Amino acid sequence: MSPTLKMVLLVLTMAGVTYLIRAIPFAFFRKKIKSTYLCSVLYYVPYAVLAAMTFPAIFYSTGNIYTALVGTAVALIVSFVKGSMLLVAALSSVAVF
Repeated sequence: MSPTLKMVLLVLTMAGVTYLIRAIPFAFFRKKIKSTYLCSVLYYVPYAVLAAMTFPAIFYSTGNIYTALVGTAVALIVSFVKGSMLLVAALSSVAVF
């Protein structure tokens, strides 16, 4: 199989999977969801998935676990005191550097 054909098949597979993930809820949930519990769970799913994908990568991004821990600690502290996203990113980058 040529590399170009393989790449096209991979892109088409990713597009299909992405489409199915977005289309399946429309097929099963015809009415508005009235359960407050289910609505609250569905509200936080994107944030949980983003955190699950991002957080492990933080510790392997610098090549040194100690600098990654320092950057993570600074980012968490600044975000908890309501710093802007730009400030969190800048200060944690400076701390890692």
